[in-house]
Amino acid sequence: MAKKEFNVDQGFEQLDQILGKLENDDIKLSDAVKLYSEGVGVIKKCKDSLDQVEKELIILDEDGESNEL
Repeated sequence: MAKKEFNVDQGFEQLDQILGKLENDDIKLSDAVKLYSEGVGVIKKCKDSLDQVEKELIILDEDGESNEL
């Protein structure tokens, strides 16, 4: 089965939703820890995706043409 490509924009939306839930004064500590952990995972995926784009841009700049890694 093909791995679904991560979408940074959706990741940012997901982080926004997580932050909204964490700002709730009534959240239980155990739920806050789970949300925090989920947020860290989303941040890692966003960073990895942006790093990949940066690498592609560097290659494009060096070669003057698009090369996929």
